[in-house]
Amino acid sequence: MAAQAGVLVVGSLNVDLVVRVGHLPRPTETVSGGTFARYGGGKGANQAVAAARFGAPVTFIGAVGDDEFGRQGLAELMAEGVGVAHCLVIAQLATGVALIVVDDAGENQIAVASGANAALDGLAVEEELGELDPAERARLASGVVLANLEVADDAIVAAGLFARQNGMRFVLNPAPARPLPAALLELGPILLPNAGEAATLSGEREPEAAAALLAAQTSAPVLVTLGAAGALVWDRGTVTRLPAPIVQVADTTGAGDALAGVLAAALADGSGLLDAARLAVQAASMSVIAPGARAGMPSRAELSAWQDT
Repeated sequence: MAAQAGVLVVGSLNVDLVVRVGHLPRPTETVSGGTFARYGGGKGANQAVAAARFGAPVTFIGAVGDDEFGRQGLAELMAEGVGVAHCLVIAQLATGVALIVVDDAGENQIAVASGANAALDGLAVEEELGELDPAERARLASGVVLANLEVADDAIVAAGLFARQNGMRFVLNPAPARPLPAALLELGPILLPNAGEAATLSGEREPEAAAALLAAQTSAPVLVTLGAAGALVWDRGTVTRLPAPIVQVADTTGAGDALAGVLAAALADGSGLLDAARLAVQAASMSVIAPGARAGMPSRAELSAWQDT
């Protein structure tokens, strides 16, 4: 039996500083009586963890500061089996930090200080990719590159070019949403926005119309996540809606990252797009049951057992 193809994640690593309160503060309002916790975060790191728990060999390229948060963040990824040998450690910068407020309904507000993530550029990614050893290259061959917009455009383009050159699929979570450069669209990424990001990127408020427009720009499928409603997949003019299981929500932070990581891992393991997307939606639903971006992310066995209940 052939070994599972790998997932290369190019993206951000943050530390999440989370305060849970009764309701999200309005402008100028202070909400007291909360509880505090620290979790590993950053879209790239979260997605790497989700893919690794699903069983994919994962290589992570990102950047952290030479500080306690950075060392903790890398140690947490290594404990999950994620390869971090190609993550930059930059002495002059702090590790990225996200300040997150979560309310009793599990909804959140997030502010991010990018720190070292902002220093991950195309040249740095190219250099790290050039240092992959033969075993890593073999694991990644015919696998998936997964990226997000918490790092620079040229870093993402470098990741996409590597995917094209090595026969890998390229999945882009365009979050936080910003205009996508032509050089990136030309690489044909499978876009994975939420409904708000899809509207921002396309100018279309209706998710199906937004997906159609984005697919026309990339000539690739588009998967739009719809929160509790699940997701829709636009692929060559066909729209498939994938409902999400009903769960008791504790914290929606990281649900999209769980979905992205499992989608990439399932694709790398040979699943078709719709089958991979169904697994990913279920994984995202499981992830919101526990507080913190990663606590509820399921292993492959846990996801399989949950499907059987």
